[in-house]
Amino acid sequence: MASEIAVEKKKLKNPPLDIRYLGDRALRQPAKRISKVDAEVRQLAREMLQSMYSADGIGLAAPQVAVSKQIIVIDCEPDNAANPPLILINPTIKRTSSDICTAEEGCLSIPGIYLNVTRPQAVEIAYKDEYGHPRSLQATDLLARCVQHEIDHLNGIVFVDRVENRLALTQELAKHGFSLGAVKPVA
Repeated sequence: MASEIAVEKKKLKNPPLDIRYLGDRALRQPAKRISKVDAEVRQLAREMLQSMYSADGIGLAAPQVAVSKQIIVIDCEPDNAANPPLILINPTIKRTSSDICTAEEGCLSIPGIYLNVTRPQAVEIAYKDEYGHPRSLQATDLLARCVQHEIDHLNGIVFVDRVENRLALTQELAKHGFSLGAVKPVA
């Protein structure tokens, strides 16, 4: 079920939240579960959406704006005003497909870098919506990839940690001024 939190899908000159970049400690801290979904959480979701749209993103996790809370916002169709965004609070992956696929990913916290990552093609997740109601979601393709990418952020994992092509990774990081030392490969 899509969110009822309405924000205009447009770039703001001064987005409400600052996105942190690879190397920032905030990106490596596991986020804390949200115990009570209230107006403050909904306001955070609104500001996250405004910041995400302002940066031309399709997903944003709270740790990317230095907020240690398990909340992510996703909009795989930012140019479609009729398609509302998703707000996922305390999301957990319940099931993943055995089918995997490799596709290019990018990240607002690592601008300019796009590299291939292998992930399950489909996921089923449980989460709370912006009113604290339990929900579940079956996601495939781009939405599944985006959900997994953002949930990784809640666990202190950044997509470059999952890149298998070390040469391409090293070259891209150097080209964009990021340190290979900021990457923490996951098994």
